[in-house]
Amino acid sequence: MMMKSLRAVSLALVLGAGAVVVVGVSPMSVAEASVRASVGKPLQEAIALAKSGNGSGAMAKVREAEGVGSLTAEEQRTISQTKEFIAAKTGAGGSDTATGCQAKFANDYNAGRYHNVVSEDADCMRKYGAYNGNSQLIVAQAYYMMGECSTAIRMLNSMGDSENVLSLIMSCAHRSGDSDAEQNAAEKLIRRGNAKYWTYALGAAERTKGLKDHQNLDIYRIRLLTGNMRNADDYRLLTQLALQFGFSNEAATVAKKGLDAKMLSGDRDMKLLSVAQAQAAKDNASFAALTKQANAAKTGDQAVKLGENLWGANRAADGVSLIQSGLQKGVTGKDDAQIALGMTLFSSGQKGAAQKALDAVSDEKVKVAAHLWSLYFGTH
Repeated sequence: MMMKSLRAVSLALVLGAGAVVVVGVSPMSVAEASVRASVGKPLQEAIALAKSGNGSGAMAKVREAEGVGSLTAEEQRTISQTKEFIAAKTGAGGSDTATGCQAKFANDYNAGRYHNVVSEDADCMRKYGAYNGNSQLIVAQAYYMMGECSTAIRMLNSMGDSENVLSLIMSCAHRSGDSDAEQNAAEKLIRRGNAKYWTYALGAAERTKGLKDHQNLDIYRIRLLTGNMRNADDYRLLTQLALQFGFSNEAATVAKKGLDAKMLSGDRDMKLLSVAQAQAAKDNASFAALTKQANAAKTGDQAVKLGENLWGANRAADGVSLIQSGLQKGVTGKDDAQIALGMTLFSSGQKGAAQKALDAVSDEKVKVAAHLWSLYFGTH
């Protein structure tokens, strides 16, 4: 008498949301197996036990089937499939096939047995040629979960620049306090078009000690350009910094955007907008006279200031020549002027020249802002 219709299983190891491994087990039809009742009955009982979570009981039934003797090729295949199903459901007895290794690997991870994942499970996967990029990423996750972040990062650094890899590097680096690795991963993600990671790059820049107001102005400019203004204070600070440096057109634009975004409101913010607009109107009306004064000046500071103000008025091309003439005369803040030149060149469509202007920055603190602008230029 023959028993029929025992099924195989498939195992999927997936890197899911939140960087966790999940195991999905779903029966899939295979050719109906023809086995003797003495083999088929304990195998069916083994499947039922596995479904209830009794891995050891299920394996005992498999051994009962194996003990029948004189097994046919079909019976041996069906026993192997049943083992794989048990391994997928319970993690038991699954170290003698690739699918079994994958099942134990996943079950150990989900049960928090991370030491098994990185050692015996990974070795089993290698033995059967199942240790692929996805399983390597899961091993790195296991090291992260064990707190061995340096090992995880070392592994991940050899695994390419996929979003999953870089995101895990960022998590590991943040946990271990490796700000350089975190920043590097964030920037790679930004360059790949993942704009949401700008928040990390901007936050790291803001934490730099010793920044002056002009560097902070540039950081907040990029916040605005990349859609990372967080609250009313960000709009107010950028507006006030622009006014402080004489960039009234920019100040008026920022305040208006804050109001349009409903971040700014009330009398205080309306007054800030009014002050910025009034100053912009005054500066624009006297632009010719101010330009004449700048050309007659011994230094180029005023010319650079006028050129940067034109950038805020969407007249970047006109600002380029003023800033260049100012730099030729000599200015007190040369590196800030180089960034202003880079901004105006980029906004006037001269991306290559803009990058060269940034490359000329020498002061380490100003380089923080220059680096952000370079990252922005490279992604727009």
